[in-house]
Amino acid sequence: MGQPTPATDDGWWRSAVIYQVYVRSFADGDGDGTGDLAGVRARLPYLAELGVDALWFNPWYRSPMKDGGYDVADYRAIDPAFGTLAEAEKLIAEARELGIRTIVDIVPNHVSDQHPWFRAALAGGPERELFHFRPGRGEHGELPPNDWQSEFGGPAWTRLPDGDWYLHLFAPEQPDLNWAHPAVRQEHEDILRFWFDRGVAGVRIDSAALLAKDPGLPDFTEGRDPHPYVDRDELHDVYRAWRAVADEYGAVFVGEVWLPDTERFARYLRPDELHTAFNFSFMTCPWDAARLRRSIDDTLAEHAPVGAPATWVLCNHDVTRTVTRYGRADTGFDFATKAFGTPTDLALGTRRARAAALLSLALPGAVYVYQGEELGLPEADIPLDRIEDPMHARSGGTDPGRDGCRVPLPWAADEPHAGFGGEPWLPQPDGWAAYAADRQAEDPGSVLSLYRAAVRLRPQFGDGPLTWLPAPDGVLAFARAGALCVVNLADTPVDLPAHSALLLASGPLDAAGRLPADTAVWLRS
Repeated sequence: MGQPTPATDDGWWRSAVIYQVYVRSFADGDGDGTGDLAGVRARLPYLAELGVDALWFNPWYRSPMKDGGYDVADYRAIDPAFGTLAEAEKLIAEARELGIRTIVDIVPNHVSDQHPWFRAALAGGPERELFHFRPGRGEHGELPPNDWQSEFGGPAWTRLPDGDWYLHLFAPEQPDLNWAHPAVRQEHEDILRFWFDRGVAGVRIDSAALLAKDPGLPDFTEGRDPHPYVDRDELHDVYRAWRAVADEYGAVFVGEVWLPDTERFARYLRPDELHTAFNFSFMTCPWDAARLRRSIDDTLAEHAPVGAPATWVLCNHDVTRTVTRYGRADTGFDFATKAFGTPTDLALGTRRARAAALLSLALPGAVYVYQGEELGLPEADIPLDRIEDPMHARSGGTDPGRDGCRVPLPWAADEPHAGFGGEPWLPQPDGWAAYAADRQAEDPGSVLSLYRAAVRLRPQFGDGPLTWLPAPDGVLAFARAGALCVVNLADTPVDLPAHSALLLASGPLDAAGRLPADTAVWLRS
């Protein structure tokens, strides 16, 4: 193919609204029950009408799908279930014609056990040096080389018939790469160029802080500093090299960086490393005014020294959906709250999710919207025999996994499978058609209509900083440029501050013109 003109970095990413596409569950274009690129291409007008600036695609590469595509077998091929590389190129180009950029997902910590490198390593080739193979401990090597545990539960090591063990911080089908080897670094820089050459405007980096490992692979000790595999200093050289590649194309990065140390977090956002990183403290915060304000202040403060924009997100493909999370008595981020049968007040959760949407979209920085959030979808209960997420099996069934937020979207209320396409790979709950996009598009009071209006009006807040305004307990109120945002998290209605016009409200004001509980409003000052 001819190389397209490289993207220009005009700073669009500093205040973008970015829509996350989990391809397998977005739209099914060929009727086989699995979402695909044809389905996404057919829905590009919907995304353009929503007003988003970019699409972030979860991994669409060739994969055995042992972890939803995060076990990549070939980074230069599209998985046949989704389509072809030619279709991906068309999608990137067609989206760009509509003013929508494309961000792809890179998974640098590990590959699939079906990746050619790992298959050659299993055959005893020199590719073993590209992974972490070690002899076991114990009299006969029957014990893992160290005590590290998988993020999915159980040991982070699997033993091979020849007696050696290999490291996998996630599922056994996802062997960790050895980032101390130059071939691993070179391959990933080549992969970046491959996709940038096809017009991709950015890359989201999965598990961005986990790549580098202590070469001695010591046992994990609580409080060990430096950590044997999280946020190691040598990792920054990797991202400096990546940034040099991105700068050739005007492309951008967003890192998945979970770190409690704000100073260490900010190091990834220095001008010669990543452009942005996900802000998990805001997403994991309960529906509490004081804690949300603290999260917002801390986020802005930790980004300020490096001049990086904050990112705001309410939900993603790994987290219980916002409506369900905010409809629970404990609305904090706690995997224990995902237990089957946890009582949820969906009406309450929907009111809060609508208000949270206006809050997040009014904040300075970029906003990520996970597919279906703009429809107000709740978390779905998946029958035990239909759960595919490996977290469920590796937890011994105690964790329901993440499939509940990955159920295929409802597009058309009166069509089979709510217009998704063929019979979905995950079952849609009864009543799912009530959330269908076509029905919501005709309803000015729907969640979809709210999101469309909010994205359209968001420029009213300008590019300036946030200034907090005096407000009663339980109320968040701030100004940016010529617009105000007020969110009432208290139990009783509150008066609105002085303003010249009402721009948008997440729900109706009361008869006295006050802002009800669990409601947000945008005002012109």
